Amino acid sequence: MGSAATLLQQWMPYAALRATASTLHLFGTRQNLQTAAAIGTLFARMGPTRMRRAERHVRWAFPDKSDAEVRAIALASVQHMFQLFLVDSVAGPQLLNEHGWGRHVEFGSLGNTMELLLQERPAIFVTGHSGNWEFLGLSLSLLGFRMRALARPLDNPFIDAWLLGMRQRRGLEVLVKWGATTEVQRVIESGGRVGFIADQNAGDDGMFVPFFGRMASSYKSIGLLALRYRLPILVGTAIRQGQSLRYRLETVDCIQPEECEAAPDPLFYATARFNRAMEAAVRLAPEQYLWVHRRWKSRPSWEREGKPMPDRVRRKLLELPWMDEASVQAIADNPVPAEPAKR
Repeated sequence: MGSAATLLQQWMPYAALRATASTLHLFGTRQNLQTAAAIGTLFARMGPTRMRRAERHVRWAFPDKSDAEVRAIALASVQHMFQLFLVDSVAGPQLLNEHGWGRHVEFGSLGNTMELLLQERPAIFVTGHSGNWEFLGLSLSLLGFRMRALARPLDNPFIDAWLLGMRQRRGLEVLVKWGATTEVQRVIESGGRVGFIADQNAGDDGMFVPFFGRMASSYKSIGLLALRYRLPILVGTAIRQGQSLRYRLETVDCIQPEECEAAPDPLFYATARFNRAMEAAVRLAPEQYLWVHRRWKSRPSWEREGKPMPDRVRRKLLELPWMDEASVQAIADNPVPAEPAKR
C-alpha cells in the first residue's frame, strides 16, 4: 500500500478522467471529437519538444513530403491521440455491443482472412499504434473471435482498473505484460489466440529490422512463439473514418509458418515481415499513427559505435525477398542521429 500522498497523486488524475468522461456524455460524439482535437492542438503548442520529435519521425518515414505536409501529419497525429484517449477509450466499449456494432464497424480487407478466423485455430494477432488498436481487439472479440491481448499495465492503478473493466466487458481478455510468458504459452497450447501491440521499442538487445527505412528494435517473442507453435501471424489495423466513431478493419498481412520456416533465418524473417506489415498499416492513414512515440530510440551496436553496417547484417537484409541493394544501402546511409537534448 502506497503512502497517502502517493494514493492522492494517483486518485486525482483518475477523478479528473472520470469527470471528463461524465461530461463528454452530455454532448454528441462529433462534438467530443472536435473538443479532443482542440485539446490536442493546444498540447502541440505547449509541447514543442514532442512535436519536433513527431515531425522528425514523419520526415524520416516520408522524405518526399513537404515541410507543410510533415507538420500537418504530425499535428493530426497528436489530435488523433487525444481523440483516442479522451473519447474512443470511454465511448468505444459502451457503443460496441451486440446490437449497435454495425454502426461503428466496416470491413475492408479483413474479409480475406475470414476463413482463418472462422477456423478457431490458435493464431497471433499483431497491430501497432496506428488507427485504434483497442477498437480492433474489441471489435474482433465482439464478433466472436475471442482472444487475449497482451497489455502493459498503466502506472496509475485506478485508471488501469477502470479501463481494464471496460475492455473486458466486451469480451477482450487482457493479460498483464510483465511475467505473462507462461500465461501466453498456456493460452496458445489450449487453442487460444493472443494479440500484441508490436511496435514498441524493444531496447538495445531487441532484434533490429527495417521500419520505414531505418533499423528499429523489435521484440523477438512474437516470432519465437509463431515458430515454436507453427502459428500464423495476422497483422491488422482499424482506421477511423472521418470525424466519427466508425472504423474500417483491415488485414495488412497474414504470415504463414511455412513461409518463415523456408527463410534462411526464420526468426529474422518473421520479425522483419510483421514490421513491414505494420509499416504498410501506417501508410494507410499516416495521420493516425503515434509519431510522438520513440520507435527508433534504441540503436544496433554498430550504429552506437559509429561503425558502418556489418556485412553479416547486409546479407541478412538482402535475404528478405522485398529488399534489394538500393534499399539496404539506404538503411546503411541513414543511421538515426541522437535525439536533441531537451531545451
